[in-house]
Amino acid sequence: MEIKNLFAAVAEALPAEVFEVLLETPDFRLERIVSDGQATPPGKWLDQENDEWVLLLRGSAGLRFADESGIRVMRPGASLRIPAHLRHRVEWTEHGAKTIWLALHYCCGEKGGAKDR
Repeated sequence: MEIKNLFAAVAEALPAEVFEVLLETPDFRLERIVSDGQATPPGKWLDQENDEWVLLLRGSAGLRFADESGIRVMRPGASLRIPAHLRHRVEWTEHGAKTIWLALHYCCGEKGGAKDR
């Protein structure tokens, strides 16, 4: 067994978000996501096959949902469940201070595994 630190091994320059699978089973996938100013491209919406629960550990981010007019601002300790097929996007992540997320992708009932990415 190896002890890992979720805040360690973060590259200085991040030209793109970094997705690291921490744990995966047929029923769920747990990822660490590291962002540094990245956002969903303009006009694009994320529409995932599985439910997702996100926890913001460090930094900050703004999330927008297709059925809402405002942006939800997330800061350290904030968590949110995003149901499958709820269209959403990341409007912004903090520049210069890495934003670190945990994302749990899971499913229930008849859908099968958590393989939507």
